[in-house]
Amino acid sequence: MAEVIRVGTRRSPLALAQTEQVIELLKRASPDTRFEIVKIVAAGDEDVRWKHGTMTGKDMFTRAIEERLLRAEIDLAVHSLKDMPARLHPELVIAAIPLRGDPRDALVSASGMGLKQLPQGARVGTSSLRRRAQLLAHRPDLTIVELHGNVGTRLRKLREEGLDAIILAAAGLERLGLSGEITEILPTEVMLPAAGQGALAVEARRDDSYVIKIAEAIDDVSTRRAVEAERYFAEEVGGGCNTPVAAYAKIEDGMLILDGMVASPDGSKLMRDSVAGDSENPRAVAAQLVQKLAAKGALEIVGGGA
Repeated sequence: MAEVIRVGTRRSPLALAQTEQVIELLKRASPDTRFEIVKIVAAGDEDVRWKHGTMTGKDMFTRAIEERLLRAEIDLAVHSLKDMPARLHPELVIAAIPLRGDPRDALVSASGMGLKQLPQGARVGTSSLRRRAQLLAHRPDLTIVELHGNVGTRLRKLREEGLDAIILAAAGLERLGLSGEITEILPTEVMLPAAGQGALAVEARRDDSYVIKIAEAIDDVSTRRAVEAERYFAEEVGGGCNTPVAAYAKIEDGMLILDGMVASPDGSKLMRDSVAGDSENPRAVAAQLVQKLAAKGALEIVGGGA
C-alpha cells in the first residue's frame, strides 16, 4: 500500500487548479490518505513548443505524465478529459471522472460585446478548428486569428494584440477564479463543445487496485456515461485536434441525449444531429448518431475538408 499517493499533473495554473480540486474530493472520500502533487512538463506546454516547434495530437498534453505513471513514479494522473486520446495505453485506466464542470465555451471580448454584437470583420482568437468552424458557420464575416498558450497568456494576448474577442472553455475560467472575464457563455446551439470538455480524468495503472479503489470514490456515473458517448462519437468520425468535430451528451430521465457535429475547417459545410437512447449503453447511442450523420454524408465532410 502507498503511504502517500503521488498525483501527477502538468504545471500550468489551470492543470494545478484542477488537480487541487480533484485532491480535495479525494481527501473527503479518503480522509486518512495523504496526497502529493508532482508537477510534470508535458510536450504541449508552452516552453516545450517554443523549443521544438508547434506540436499536434492530443497526447502532447498527456504522454509525459502517462510515462511517469507507467514507471510507477506517480500513482495517479489528472488530465482535462478533452486532451486525452480516445484509446488509452493498455496498462492504464481512467479510474474516475468526477462530476463535470460547465461543458460550454465562453466568449471573452475586449469591448464587452457578445458574439452577435461584435463588429463586421471582428478579429476572434482561437487555436481550435472546432471553434473556428462553428464561429464561421455562425458569423462568416469574422476574422479568425490563431491563438495559443495557457489561459493567462490568451487573456493577455486579447488585450495586447488588438483582438476583439477570444474563445475559451468556461470550465477552465471558472476553475481559475476568472469567471468575471466571461462576456458571454455561448449556448450549445451556437457552439457545440469538444468531446469531454469540462470533465476531468483521474488515470491510474490498471493493476493498482489499491489506488483505483480510492479514486473510484469520486467517480460520477452520469458524467462518465455522457463523456463516453461523446468520445466514442468523436473517435468514430475521426475527431482529433485537426478535425472540426464536436459532441455533447446529457442524461435526462434515464435517457442519454447526444448531440454531434462535423464540419469543414472553414465552416462552409457543417452537419449536426442528435439522438436519444439508453443511458446505460452510451456507445450504442453514439454509434446510432454516427450512422445517422454518415447517412447524410457527414463523413465525406470530415474526409474531404473544405
